[in-house]
Amino acid sequence: MTRIPSKAEILEWISAHPTHNSKRDIAKAFGIKGSDRIDLKRILKELEAEGHLEKRKKTYRDPDRLPPVSVLMVKGPDDNGDLFARPLEWHGEGVEPVVLVLPRASDPALGEGDRILARLTLVQDADYHYEARLIRRVGTNPRRVIGIFRRHDEGGRIVPIDKAASTEWTVAENATHGARDGELVEAEQAGPKTRLGLPRARVVERLGDPSAPKAVSLIAIHQHGIPDHFPDTVIAEADAAKPMGLKGREDLRDMPLITIDPADARDHDDACYAHADDDPKNPGGHVIWVAIADVAAYVRPGTALDREARKRGNSSYFPDRVVPMLPDRLSGDLCSLHEGVPRACVAVRMQIDADGNKIGHRFVRGLMRSAASLHYGEVQEAMDGMPTERTEPFLEPVIKPLYAAYAALVKARADRQPLDLDLPERKIVLDEKGNVVSVNFRDRLDAHKLIEEFMILANVAAAETLIKKRTPLLFRVHEEPAPEKLDALRETARAAGLSLAKGQVLQTRHLNALLNGAAGTDDAELINISTLRSMQQAYYNVENFGHFGLALRNYAHFTSPIRRYADLIVHRALISSHGWGEDGLDPQEIERLEQTATHISDTERRSMMAERDTTDRYLAAYLAERVGNEFEGRISGIARFGCFVKLDETGADGLVPVRSIGREFFHFDAEAGTLMGADTGLTLAVGQRVTVRLAQATPVTGGLELELLAIGDDPMPVGGGARRSPAGRSMKRKSTKAKAKRSKIKRKVERKRRK
Repeated sequence: MTRIPSKAEILEWISAHPTHNSKRDIAKAFGIKGSDRIDLKRILKELEAEGHLEKRKKTYRDPDRLPPVSVLMVKGPDDNGDLFARPLEWHGEGVEPVVLVLPRASDPALGEGDRILARLTLVQDADYHYEARLIRRVGTNPRRVIGIFRRHDEGGRIVPIDKAASTEWTVAENATHGARDGELVEAEQAGPKTRLGLPRARVVERLGDPSAPKAVSLIAIHQHGIPDHFPDTVIAEADAAKPMGLKGREDLRDMPLITIDPADARDHDDACYAHADDDPKNPGGHVIWVAIADVAAYVRPGTALDREARKRGNSSYFPDRVVPMLPDRLSGDLCSLHEGVPRACVAVRMQIDADGNKIGHRFVRGLMRSAASLHYGEVQEAMDGMPTERTEPFLEPVIKPLYAAYAALVKARADRQPLDLDLPERKIVLDEKGNVVSVNFRDRLDAHKLIEEFMILANVAAAETLIKKRTPLLFRVHEEPAPEKLDALRETARAAGLSLAKGQVLQTRHLNALLNGAAGTDDAELINISTLRSMQQAYYNVENFGHFGLALRNYAHFTSPIRRYADLIVHRALISSHGWGEDGLDPQEIERLEQTATHISDTERRSMMAERDTTDRYLAAYLAERVGNEFEGRISGIARFGCFVKLDETGADGLVPVRSIGREFFHFDAEAGTLMGADTGLTLAVGQRVTVRLAQATPVTGGLELELLAIGDDPMPVGGGARRSPAGRSMKRKSTKAKAKRSKIKRKVERKRRK
């Protein structure tokens, strides 16, 4: 009879061979044959029941794994010179995973005993389990600078692009990383100031031409004053943080909560689970769980982490990078709900009836373990009948119940009628060098809408709970449109043969009726854009003025405390109101809530402007090689100096200068929002379909200049007025300037003669 291995031996073998862990592989490894496989199967079943193993189809694996961002201790190189490290926070029952560190040329030298924060990648078919890329040494936080490199004989200098930074940095010859004169570089401080008083730096990345795509977001970050360097005290506090245990928390680790995010998401701050309600008083109802990372447990009021998070207000997102509100140790690790890793959370259990109306909820402070980190596309494909190996185990027990609960929420949404704009969102796809590969419009899948509805419901529950408990908080406020903007929208609707009733209290259902009336017509985009422009901008306030766009009376942001300070405030308010601990709202914080609301509303707008400028620059760089090409689009704005056109293909906005339109003078009517030709009567208005030629693209500024070729199917008419040069400038203006110059010279000559 073959010796059957112990449970510990099986777990050790599975941990050491993560890619060969089927029952067949295990039997082969231990030489188990014939009827002895029955005993092996029994042991595997016991390990699965005890929670040591998790079965996926015909394979077993350790249910605990390392998060994508982890703290490691460098072991030092082996006989082959490879650098290995051990994870300091391994939660698994089996053997500790082996991690290979892959240093880049620009990374500082690492030695045995160094603690590092690294980004991990799970590998297959290797004698180690993870590959690690250095983020930074734990306990070190060198200051970074973005600037133009100026070479000289002994190395060079860096001139910061940040206008507020007047100090240049000196770079030694052996620290230039091959940078060329005039290149944009990223560098970090390499030591104390020199005798000349300049800080020393070493180049860590060459970004090339300052106008190149890879430099775009960095320039926008500095131009808009977005803080992108964490002070040493902040990093020290983040590095000192430890994973939270079960003490004082409800154990949710056995609940199959899953995260659903974009495919390229690096952090996961919300997870969800739903099931049919077994309460006989709620036939056809559902129970929805939404669990959010417990950021408040790590970011305490009055700490350096808290001050920096408040200063930033929110994370800023760009096509090639994220400027986070919190350091990587928190945003990418301890406060990210990674698959298979125990994480602290604040969760809400919500009951809805068969029609999607919330009939009850309660909040808990818990410890969860995400069953899977899935992305929108694969979840939707699974629901559409195309499950993958990753999603199939979750289809029946998790995904289908989520969609069933969402179907009920859709009914409630139809009754509530939030504003239903149809404006596709752009996605800029970059290659490794930062060049724009394509500009796509994001698909709006039911999986996206499902998560959106769950988060809205959780936000409502948070606001209602805090109102009921009379706890101070920050509301997310969206006021109804101003009367003058509504009048402008009515004019636009009337021109399109539609109407928006006047003399009644405006509700979102009235605007939805207008949008539905335009749906499927040539005016649909015009009405959607005009409706959006009539809206007020949402903001944060200590007073509750409701959320007009969502048609909700009580609304607060609760679901993203990793990236929004407002949500962190709401989490602290929930902690205080439930008596969960000492990390709730403190009196000083309550006193300055109004100031905080104003400040974070401003930082949100700052990020939006930086993100918009970055997008414009990327699009200009993408289109720069297509100058002279013709594009279809629609007029999206009218100004005295010309009209703006949104291109169909990319969604980019370009300017048609008024000086380049036809051969006549154009009258600007601000009230009607039109430009009208003095000779031909040609009228340009928002929403008109046009054909344009790209005349100029300037990546440095993000500007696009267009030439108007046709309005609808009609080519531009030829009118009277000044003759145009090929460049589009008025010959008449040129002759006038020349005449004035001649007169000036003549006057000078006459004055000399008098003398």
